[in-house]
Amino acid sequence: AYNRIMVTVSCGVLYTVRTDMFEHMQKLPIKYFDTHENGDVMSRYTNDADALRMMMSQSVPQLISSMLTVVSVFIMMIVLSPVLTLLVVAMLVVMLAVIKFVGKRSAHYFKKQQISLGAVNGYVEEMIEGQKVVKVFCYEDKSKERFSDINSSLAHAASNANTFANILMPIMGNLSYIHYALTAMVGAALTIMSTDSTSGFFALTIGALGAFLQYTRSFSQPITQMSQQINSILNAMAGAERIFQLLDEKPEVDDGKATIARVVVDYETGHITEVAHRTGRWAWKRIKDGQPVYNEVLGKVDFENVTFSYDGRKTVLNDITLCAKPGEKIAFVGSTGAGKTTITNLINRFYDVPDGKIKYDGININNIKKDDLRRSLGIVLQDTHLFTGTVMDNIRYGKLDASDEDVIEAAKIANAHWFITHLPNGYNTMLTGDGENLSQGQRQLLAIARAAVADPPVLILDEATSSIDTRTEALIEKGMDELMKGRTVFVIAHRLSTVRNADAIIVLEHGRIIERGTHDELIAQGGKYYQLYTGAFELE
Repeated sequence: AYNRIMVTVSCGVLYTVRTDMFEHMQKLPIKYFDTHENGDVMSRYTNDADALRMMMSQSVPQLISSMLTVVSVFIMMIVLSPVLTLLVVAMLVVMLAVIKFVGKRSAHYFKKQQISLGAVNGYVEEMIEGQKVVKVFCYEDKSKERFSDINSSLAHAASNANTFANILMPIMGNLSYIHYALTAMVGAALTIMSTDSTSGFFALTIGALGAFLQYTRSFSQPITQMSQQINSILNAMAGAERIFQLLDEKPEVDDGKATIARVVVDYETGHITEVAHRTGRWAWKRIKDGQPVYNEVLGKVDFENVTFSYDGRKTVLNDITLCAKPGEKIAFVGSTGAGKTTITNLINRFYDVPDGKIKYDGININNIKKDDLRRSLGIVLQDTHLFTGTVMDNIRYGKLDASDEDVIEAAKIANAHWFITHLPNGYNTMLTGDGENLSQGQRQLLAIARAAVADPPVLILDEATSSIDTRTEALIEKGMDELMKGRTVFVIAHRLSTVRNADAIIVLEHGRIIERGTHDELIAQGGKYYQLYTGAFELE
């Protein structure tokens, strides 16, 4: 029953820890994931949490049992001989000092072991995800060398940690023998003294000495057993430290007050009803005199002297000022590292702007609730990510309460409906492994459909067609034009052919706007855009 209770408690603790970690992870800013390897984060959920479970299920019960034994035996020792008990206390102090000395050094290596384990997991995950690239470029031997280096660090840390931890048991065993011998010698002397003349505090009979020596064995044994658990305890402490490092990470700050809702207007009565379904219009919601007041979301986006740096040292955007009017299509072009994708990160408040302002319908986006802001932005990210689930579920990710009809309509807009209906189970086809059973173009089409189902007032296409072949790109152009009607659209593309019809083209270089205008205007200027378009420079 006792073991069953401890197993139940340990599993409950592990469940709570993992739940708290996952819920906290959902609140962390994008910056955390940009600066930590996925494998290292995963190692905290698996290896570190499991080390905590092992301690709770095995070491803690052993510690409790041993401590109860030590306390009860110690009381009996005091009753039999206070003098010999002082000797026990002295030896106990020595044992604790040894445990502290060895444990401190062992803990250092256990911490390194958990860190190295996270590095191994991160590298293995990276190699699995990039296996095609590894084989194409014959990187197998080099990857083995790199893995050998990382694995050697893990083996070295684990060896040192366990070496220090494992020497405790023989040390504690030898100390127990020394303690037993000293107790027998001092006890014999006290017994002789007692038989001659003395009694009271120093008095000790032969029978009491025999019982005390037996208790000495019973006292030393649980302490030795506790030292055996040092590996598990120190490993769990190292894992717990990494777990609490994650839990101590500051969550994403959201102090916005402005909210956005979906509404339906009854034009006969003028009554406005807040709804959840896709047919509702987007509206700003504010409370006036205790009643909700709604104003239509127009989709106007302004950048006012925005300067930004990811690390506080290298400036990525420098004094960016632009205005996207409702319904306009704004295209960003420029070489890699010019700052194009950073602009989309800032619009979504993945990172906050320290210098300058970004306004959405005249409202500083820092004053808008992040969830509401992001729900009103349809986004096709540069790296398409699909989740394990059906095609229907992956498209519905753009709006979780979308009906099947809404999902199918969005797929038609993105021209994904045709290929979806030819999948083995159509919209109910299961996708696994980030949609590896689909082509890159098909995965991108699903990402576009995911943005379409949200029916947002502002659309952001970050490299949206960079991975789609020319034929597939032609298929989606008509649907994308239909999707973009009445919306403010930001396009970042590698192919200049996709931005020719933009209302304004922004040319970025080293984080600055060096040119802006329509396609014809920029061609006439004969500047950087002209060079990119005519092939004088490669667009990266």
